[in-house]
Amino acid sequence: MYGYDQTAAPGAAAPPSGGYGPQPPLYPEPSPPSLADAVRAFTTGSMSAEDFQSVFATSRVYCPRGDNPGFLALHNTQQPVIPMFTSLKELRRYAGKESKYFVITGAEVLDLLPTGYGFVLDMEGDHRMVFDAKAVEQMVDFAMRRMYG
Repeated sequence: MYGYDQTAAPGAAAPPSGGYGPQPPLYPEPSPPSLADAVRAFTTGSMSAEDFQSVFATSRVYCPRGDNPGFLALHNTQQPVIPMFTSLKELRRYAGKESKYFVITGAEVLDLLPTGYGFVLDMEGDHRMVFDAKAVEQMVDFAMRRMYG
């Protein structure tokens, strides 16, 4: 049959199985830095504000919560700020093992944060970052320009 006969002759090797199914990538994409890594890099000057914001927008942010829905704000500061954390471990260091919390993305933080409020990332951490209300406005403006041009 001139090469069209698909039956193997006795004693011949079987064709390899697996075919053309999913193959692992030859060059896997590098994973983005964690939010904690981005905080460290940004505070030491080795990451730009734009790169930090890109990581922040897609990262999980841990927020302590009270009995009512919403952010818990600290009002004993010059401007009201909301404590937020890069990991559950950092949140527990600040608020204790049994504290209540919720998790949202950085983009959702920028969308839901009340006007006039700032936030503090990893309040008890080695690389604490404070974003006042003006910095939050700038982050929102940057996100809008990226999204809508």
